[in-house]
Amino acid sequence: MNWITNYVRPTINSLFSRREVPDNLWTKCPECGTMLFHRELTENLNVCTNCDHHLAISPRDRFATLFDGGIFSEVKVPEPIADPLHFRDQKKYPDRLKSAQKATGEKEAMLVAEGEIGRTPIVAAAQDFAFMGGSMSMYVGNAIIAGAERAVKLKRPFVLFSAAGGARMQEGILGLMQMPRTTIAVEMLKDAGLPYIVVLTHPTTGGVTASYAMLGDVQIAEPNALIGFAGARVIEQTIREKLPEGFQRSEYLLDHGMLDRVTHRKKLKDELTGILRMLTRQPPAVKGDLPKPEAKPAPSSVAAK
Repeated sequence: MNWITNYVRPTINSLFSRREVPDNLWTKCPECGTMLFHRELTENLNVCTNCDHHLAISPRDRFATLFDGGIFSEVKVPEPIADPLHFRDQKKYPDRLKSAQKATGEKEAMLVAEGEIGRTPIVAAAQDFAFMGGSMSMYVGNAIIAGAERAVKLKRPFVLFSAAGGARMQEGILGLMQMPRTTIAVEMLKDAGLPYIVVLTHPTTGGVTASYAMLGDVQIAEPNALIGFAGARVIEQTIREKLPEGFQRSEYLLDHGMLDRVTHRKKLKDELTGILRMLTRQPPAVKGDLPKPEAKPAPSSVAAK
């Protein structure tokens, strides 16, 4: 039996065993549990093809689908002081930053870019929840200020996509100070008469909601996004009442006047284009470019007889 178990059976299994399947081919929808092929999910803008649940999407991938032709240029963001408090919990703060940078491929939790959507020049910023929960750090504050200054310089609207769990605890009061800093950046846009549009994605909570994420001229949210300041359990324990179904979800906030629109990710570009062109007093966008008319041959002056 030992010879069969140790030699014959492993040899047979090695000859007829299936090839190993890479782990990154499928993504499980957190809402309905459907296994989604990654290519199909990417083509559907990270929206579940079965239940229409909006999964997270990175800022770079979002900009690739938002800007015309996927073409955009990044706006340079000033580098803040690294680890100003020398914070350490289970890991050192610089080590956590390195882990997040390796996992996401990004320098920090916010990406700022400029380009055109529907032939409309804009400056845009997007948070990455995969980078330490999209937490509001000094870099994020610098990014929003840099984006606002760039928008004022170029006289372009500013569009911001929020996704965060609040201020970054590793930066303490310096992280919380980004709330008034970003509020001043929004005021710069308003003083310049430029539109500031916020798209709230899942989740947007904490100090981000208490500052720049709720100061837009137009507030748009993706479907079923969690939006709020304090957590639902904290609120229930404070007021000692049961909260209604769907509390702090985008549809609930729309019904209660906190949002202007709840828009599907596939329709977001067209909606933003229409709103931006309306606010900047431009004609409606042309969705397709017509071919150049061909030159007609000049008619002969004398008809042949």
